[in-house]
Amino acid sequence: MSDLEEFRSSVRQWLLDNCPQSMRYTDADLAAGGGQDDLAWGGRHPNYANPDTQTWLDRMGAKGWTAPTWPEEYGGGGLSKQEAKILAREMAELRIKPPLVGFGLSMIGPLLLEQGTEEQKRRFLPEICRGEIRWCQGYSEPGSGSDLASLQTKAVLDGDEWILNGQKVWTSYADKSDWMFVLTRTDSDAPKHEGISFMLVDLDQPGVTIRPIPLISGASPFCETFLENVRVAKDQCVGGVNNGWAMAKALLGHERSMIGEVFNEKRDRNQMVELAREYIAGSEARISDPVLRDRIAQLTMDKVCLDLTLARSKEAAKAGQSPGPETSIFKYYATELNKRRSETMVEILGPEGLGWGSPGFEDSELSVTKAWLRARGNSIEGGTSEIQLNIIAKRVLGLPD
Repeated sequence: MSDLEEFRSSVRQWLLDNCPQSMRYTDADLAAGGGQDDLAWGGRHPNYANPDTQTWLDRMGAKGWTAPTWPEEYGGGGLSKQEAKILAREMAELRIKPPLVGFGLSMIGPLLLEQGTEEQKRRFLPEICRGEIRWCQGYSEPGSGSDLASLQTKAVLDGDEWILNGQKVWTSYADKSDWMFVLTRTDSDAPKHEGISFMLVDLDQPGVTIRPIPLISGASPFCETFLENVRVAKDQCVGGVNNGWAMAKALLGHERSMIGEVFNEKRDRNQMVELAREYIAGSEARISDPVLRDRIAQLTMDKVCLDLTLARSKEAAKAGQSPGPETSIFKYYATELNKRRSETMVEILGPEGLGWGSPGFEDSELSVTKAWLRARGNSIEGGTSEIQLNIIAKRVLGLPD
């Protein structure tokens, strides 16, 4: 037996022995694209309805398998790329849910591994791996969305600390987070892209005010965040003073890849087919409406293409390649695909999808309608679709201005 085969066998046995049964996807979860409610986002004060969520996080965190390929000295598993692939495959085969999700693993952690100081890595990465700290992103401002470099949040050096003043908006999950990675202006006289710094801000301090922003769907991750004389230690600037734009671009590559995967998973084909068979005359073998059959087939093929493209990107990342401008393709296509799926689902329901928690309005129908409303924001968050198309045109296709 080869070393990798022995590793596969030991990993599978460990997963069988240690993963709580409730932390596995059921057939119903997979059919409906669900089973996400009890995932761990971590943080200082987690509140999980399912106690197994914390148990699974603790067990995987102790092995470093929340971040399998990160170095052991930073809390990771220290696995090779081949070993990490084996772990992922075994978890997939056993239908095991991820022990931890969030911006720490998918965004700020990878950036700190690439650009952080040794002190920053040793301070923050182990806490991220153990799920002890939850992060949010402070980029957009009321007047600086698509033109992010025009941001006005300002940091002034005061001895060994920076003093921040300004406002951020669309800060997803800020009300549930412990720290925020923030873009702030540190040189007002420099060209706008060159006078920005990337800082790590503890949200549990005076001067931080966070207000949730409700959406039409009835639920929202978005917040607006106000910073008034907020203090940040001098050594919590990542990548050097006035080098924040380079840090922002590097992190956005990780973010857009992550968003592409998130929205790619939102709506499941099986649920769409089941609804079509229930609400559109047909049989188990065939949906009667040929136009609808074509739409579902096209959506299915589009999802397969996106899956394969994301898989290629993952393999490139495992080979040590940093995300490039092609991540804008993932973000744009995945969000547009999610909107098309949501639109099709609502059309399948027809009048049965109307209502808002009224008698006879079933949970499955309600979730479809709310998902359709929520999907309207997909083309805005994480960089608008228009901005992604501009990036694709200029930096991927090389088209002239």
